[in-house]
Formats: sequence, C-alpha cells, structure tokens
Amino acid sequence: MRSTLIRNARLVPVRAGDVAPDAPVDVTVEHGAVTAVGESLARPANADEVDAAGRWLIPGLWDQHTHLAQWTLTSQRLDLAGARSPEDAIRAVAEWIATYPGLPVIGWGHRSGGWEREVTVSELDAVSGETPVVLISGDGHHAWLNTTALMHLALPVRDSVVRETEWFAVYPRMATLVGNDGTSPEAYRRMLDVAAGQGIVGMVDFEFGASMDGWLERWNEGCDRLRITWATYADTLDDVIAAGLRTGDTLPGCDDRATMGPLKIISDGSLNTRTAWCCEPYGDAHRLEYPAGQPNLSGAELRELLARAHAAGLEVATHAIGDAAVAQALDAYAATGAGGSVEHAQMCRREDVRRMAELGIRASVQPGHLLDDRDLTDRIWGERSARSFAFRWMLDDGVELALGSDAPVSPLDPWLAMAAAVHRSADDRDPWHGEQAITVAEALAASVDGQPMVRPGSRGDLVLLDRDPLLRDLDQSDTAALGTALRSMASAYTMVAGRTVHDQTA
Repeated sequence: MRSTLIRNARLVPVRAGDVAPDAPVDVTVEHGAVTAVGESLARPANADEVDAAGRWLIPGLWDQHTHLAQWTLTSQRLDLAGARSPEDAIRAVAEWIATYPGLPVIGWGHRSGGWEREVTVSELDAVSGETPVVLISGDGHHAWLNTTALMHLALPVRDSVVRETEWFAVYPRMATLVGNDGTSPEAYRRMLDVAAGQGIVGMVDFEFGASMDGWLERWNEGCDRLRITWATYADTLDDVIAAGLRTGDTLPGCDDRATMGPLKIISDGSLNTRTAWCCEPYGDAHRLEYPAGQPNLSGAELRELLARAHAAGLEVATHAIGDAAVAQALDAYAATGAGGSVEHAQMCRREDVRRMAELGIRASVQPGHLLDDRDLTDRIWGERSARSFAFRWMLDDGVELALGSDAPVSPLDPWLAMAAAVHRSADDRDPWHGEQAITVAEALAASVDGQPMVRPGSRGDLVLLDRDPLLRDLDQSDTAALGTALRSMASAYTMVAGRTVHDQTA
C-alpha cells in the first residue's frame, strides 16, 4: 500500500475539545492510517503527494442507513416522486408502457399518504394489460402492483396494495421480473464513485434479501472503493451466527474495509403507509384498519431476536418510527442488555429519548425525511409533530446521533442530511419546529462515524473540501443561509484506508 503526504491542509475541529492549528499543516498517511500531522513534514520514500492548497481536511463522511441495491436501481425506474394523485401515477405508467412496450414497469417514489383516496389494482390493470407493473412507495413499505405482477411474484390476487412484511418478503423475487443488470458490479461501482465524490467513505447497507456472498462477489469485482458495513436480517441470522461473525468482524473473503454490522429488525411500519405504531390514533384513523398503526413483532418476539443477536456478539438496529414502537424497542434493549441503535426514531416521547441515553442506544436518523414528511406529519400526527425528528432533545439528553439517508427513500447525500438537520426546511417556509434544529458543528460530528479531528492514529479516511464545513464565515443564526451552503458542498479529494478514491484537486 502506497503512502501519501497531504500538504497545506486546514484541520477542522469535529468534537468538543478539538483545537485546530491556526495555519495549514501537512498530514502523512501510511498503512491506511494517519501517522503524522505537522508543519513541513518530510515526504516518506515512494509516497504520493497531494497539495491541499489550503483546503479544509475532515474525517470521511458516513451514511449510516442505506439500501444500496435499491439505490443503484433507482435511475432505471419510473420516477413517481412528483405524483400528486393516483391519476398522476396511472398516467405516468401508461406513458412509460407506450414508450417502452414489452418491458416491465418498476416505479419508485410515490407518496400515497398524501393522496385523497386509496388505490386499486383494477385501475392499474386497465392501463397496463399483460405488462407487469410494480410501483414501490417512496418509503419502501408498500407497493402497488397490477394483477400480472401479483401473479408473477406468486402473491395472492387482491385489489389493494402489498404492505410491510408481505412486501419485504417478496422484494427479492423482483429479479425474476427485471433481472440483475441494475445491480451488476459495474452499477455498484458507479454508485460508489458518486458517493466518494460527496466525501462518503463508508455506508451501512440494510438491503432487503441480501447475503454476505453478494458483497464478497462484488468486492472481488472492483466494488471495494469504500467501507461497507453489511447488516443481516432475521432470515439470514442463523447463517451469520453459524459463521461466528460478530459486529465489526471482517466479512469472509474481503479485507477490513468490509465488515459485519448489526441485526436489522423492522419493528413497525412507516408514516406514509400509516403503519408506524403510535401511542395515539392517526388524525385520519377513520380510514385505517389499525387506527394507531401496529407493531410487526410482539414484545416477546422482539426480545427473543435481540437476545439471540446479543448472545452472538451482534449489535441490533431496530427500525422504530412511531412513539409506541420506540418505547417497545427500548424495553427490549433494557430487558436483554443488547446494544445498538434505534433506526429512524421519527416520533419520540421525551422520557424515551432520556431512556435511550441511559441505555447507551444510538439514534440513527435520516434528516432528509423531515423535508418529505413535514406536511403529512402535521396533518395526521397533529401536535405530535413537535416531537418528530427531535434531534435537539437527543443531543441535549446525551444520545449519540448518527446521520444517514435511508437511500433511496431520501437522496444519498450527507450534505443534504446535514442541511436538513440544521435548517429543517426545503422551501421558503420557516424551519419546521426549529427548536429541534442542531448546529452545523453538531451535524458534522454526527456524520463522521465518531471520528475526532484528524490526528496521528486517525483512520486514513479523509476528505478535502473547498470550503470550511463549519461555515464559520456565515451568521450561525441564519439557518437558511447555512442550509444553502451545506447543500452546495462536495469533496475535492476523498481517501479511504489510505487509498485515493476521488480526486478533483488538480
């Protein structure tokens, strides 16, 4: 492995207590780690040299919650993010079929939670005929299929959407409709290159129906640009335990950039699908079979899974969006002694935020969701929206915060996530519950996988930026300006484990 000397870089304080030098410094990276930081360092023999030219140097960024196969496929799917009604979606399907006759239609991104009525299979059948159609909701928790697609995927024919556990189970069979071209090694490499250009050095992959072998195959086909943490679900947990893998271990056949992650459990549903489990009914509960949503697992089932994972040395990442689901997840962590995270934690009671801190459970959150969910949350959760995406509570109460995207539910863009956490608005409106906003410095600290300011011993996962990421030249009270500046950030240079994976410094 070649060494690298980065010259003339400005260090950025990341954690409380970090004190950056006033002037640019040199940074030596050897054997995948930072070995020296100082002025006018000697260049190691045979080392590459990068002139930072006064750019700002930070630890590499992480996206702590992704679905990477789905993200690579998104560019090949019918984009329904702009559909404001069932009629909009049906019209888009008809146009797609006319343009690409004979090809299955896979759509992504519609938000039916804001539509005025429920959809039916029969109205999709009317415009699609024998062409299979699968329209996946923007939250990934349900899909609207036509009859041809239902039959092809061996699902019972019905006139309604396929939700939650039933949908998650059938998703891996989508390859029988569309093949695997969209998740080829070449497609993954393109995706990883895009991420590297944003300053991302690592991602946690929560893909449904995936296996360790899939990453081993991709790794050996050149998809080893970034760090990957692979999570298991309950259906592959036995295989992980049998292999003796613990969280943090290197995946078999890979190097230490590809590691075993947590057991992922989806304990409730989503806001858009009205299946997130809440302590009180939804505002439109009269439309719902389950007025307050429902859990996907009983408390006993959840505890059993946590206990098995914990005994095998695995952390647990528990998807919990509604406040009732968050409370049950924390009960299970407390009862079993398991560690890990609550994924999403979209609506929490203050007492449960404090319990999260006491138990040492991370809040793995996706600020981009608040931009999409703002209006729907106000409409169906009402005053409870004041405790949605409660990042300020979490930090004030001592919860470790880890930012991600849930890509492709939200764009795989760490700067967008930071901007959303800081400004909490995607348009000209005032920040949504601005009292829950966090600072730019706090957002950056929640995006670097717990790493401090670059120093000897730091991972060789580094990013050079053309602008100070703390935006200290701007008024810190003008969150709109801060958000705009954050969204315009990109990496000039990205290094992973001492290897250059993106370079725009020339």
